[in-house]
Amino acid sequence: MAREDFRFIHTLRVRWAEADMQGVVFNAHYLTFLDVALTEYFRALREHSTEALGVNGDDLFVAHAELDYHASARYDDVLDIGVRIARFGRSSMEFRGEIHRGPEHLITGKMIYVFTDAEERRPAPVPEAFRKGADAFEKVAPAR
Repeated sequence: MAREDFRFIHTLRVRWAEADMQGVVFNAHYLTFLDVALTEYFRALREHSTEALGVNGDDLFVAHAELDYHASARYDDVLDIGVRIARFGRSSMEFRGEIHRGPEHLITGKMIYVFTDAEERRPAPVPEAFRKGADAFEKVAPAR
């Protein structure tokens, strides 16, 4: 994806504890970085739309996560993490994410979350109101 395709970008500075003995970010931390950005994405979505998840006894669970590594981040780097909903299934959402250091594309990620009824912990359809709210949010041009 082009960096401009991301409506939402979260900035994060690499902390000392996230770098390994070679001074680069340990590979598993990139999933954490994407998760932090996804949390902030949902916060921004709640500010944009009244149709937030988690208010009606619903929840999301990760069903799949994958990363492609293009280059490494280092301690104290400032990273821009873009996330977006790439597609909806009946009860799932596919999120795409990218991590950049300045103009350099470091990581590409894909995460599939399943929407569930929190009480029964069974897949449930993604609410139509949430789909519409997320679609409207994604169509707003990013702030530059």
